[in-house]
Amino acid sequence: MRRFLGTLSGRTVLVTAATAVVAVIITALVALPVAVRSTNNAARDELREKSALAVELLTTERQVARERIVARLRADGVDVYLIRRGTVDRAGLPDRVITQVAGGASVDTRGVVGGRTVLIVGRPLRGNTSGVVLTRDVASGTAARLLGGVWVALLAGLLGGVLAGALLARFIARPLRQAAVAAGRLSAGDRSVRLAVRPPAEVAELAAALNQLGAALQISEGRERDFLLSVSHELRTPLATIRGYAEALADGVVAADDAARAGQTMVAEADRLGRLISDLLVLARLEAADLPVDVVPVDLADLAGSAAEAWAPRCGPDGPRLSTELPAGPVPVATDPGRIRQVIDGLCENALRVLPPGAPLILAVRAGPTGGVLEIRDGGPGFSDEDLAVAFQRGALQARYRGVRPTGSGLGLALAARLVGRLGGAITAGHAPEGGAMFTVTLPYPTRT
Repeated sequence: MRRFLGTLSGRTVLVTAATAVVAVIITALVALPVAVRSTNNAARDELREKSALAVELLTTERQVARERIVARLRADGVDVYLIRRGTVDRAGLPDRVITQVAGGASVDTRGVVGGRTVLIVGRPLRGNTSGVVLTRDVASGTAARLLGGVWVALLAGLLGGVLAGALLARFIARPLRQAAVAAGRLSAGDRSVRLAVRPPAEVAELAAALNQLGAALQISEGRERDFLLSVSHELRTPLATIRGYAEALADGVVAADDAARAGQTMVAEADRLGRLISDLLVLARLEAADLPVDVVPVDLADLAGSAAEAWAPRCGPDGPRLSTELPAGPVPVATDPGRIRQVIDGLCENALRVLPPGAPLILAVRAGPTGGVLEIRDGGPGFSDEDLAVAFQRGALQARYRGVRPTGSGLGLALAARLVGRLGGAITAGHAPEGGAMFTVTLPYPTRT
């Protein structure tokens, strides 16, 4: 029983049964005084009618008939008192009632006669100091009868509450059980599970949410697999190169004159491998929200100018044309200069990978309405509108353009987006006026104190 009451079905049955019982009790408590009052009012009305009839008959009929009328009224539970010349024929009536009726006034009240609470109706007869008074016991037993009937109503209400609770519990618990089963299948790795979206609205929302979760997990895991395949390929390539040269050196295949060049190739591939591992570590820490950042006031124009000076040697006479568009004054922003420089370097690295000689590469800075704006534009092949929609997803563009154009590890843009977001800024991808890609980074202004 305790286990059943710990379930939603058990609690629903318990609540509905308790509600039915409480409703019956409250109804009985409210109906009890109303029923007693209604019974007494009906008895009073009947007593008034009988008193009027008794007065009429006692005035006109003979003595024998009057005695018969009195006997009939007493048989109906109505006591009859006759007042003649101010004196009642039997003791028990309150003096005030005798006085009022003998004085020619009608009486309609409640009083105590013979130790019992009774309804009293009195009317004067024709002639002075005479009259008739009828009394009847106040309704008793009504409350007891009503309370006695409450037990039947309580049992009926309890039975109805249990049945209604069982139906309601089945109606509510069934979709929840189905959702629990679906969630279990999702946690077990089955991403194809879907629930039928049916009313009521709350159940439909739950089913839709689980369906969306299943679809999102399916898409996410698909992207994760593609990303892992891509990273595995990127890791294998430099490893294979390093291993090949190392085996050649170990076997003495490489001549002494070529040893230096082989070492340079191995160092370059090791650097490439190190950058990839570093990007993976930074990205993992960003997603875990434990990457330390040091946000300080920075002149974004000065930061972009320093980056351009550092990248100028990479853009020699046979490379792209690097230029800057900087404002005359500073553009202060609140950011981590080291992390933003990492973003700039990554975006420039991506641009240089695909830019032909003489193509423009521009670093531009301006003050925007909500923060400082940094633009990195180029005149390379650019992106399509479909590319822009997935530009910051890990490995998405690399999977599209592998074998078509030079690609990196597939982590650079995802890393840039998460770094900028961690710093409270925003990054977007678009089409540059120069015909290539344009990345726009917006960083917040320093807070005024």
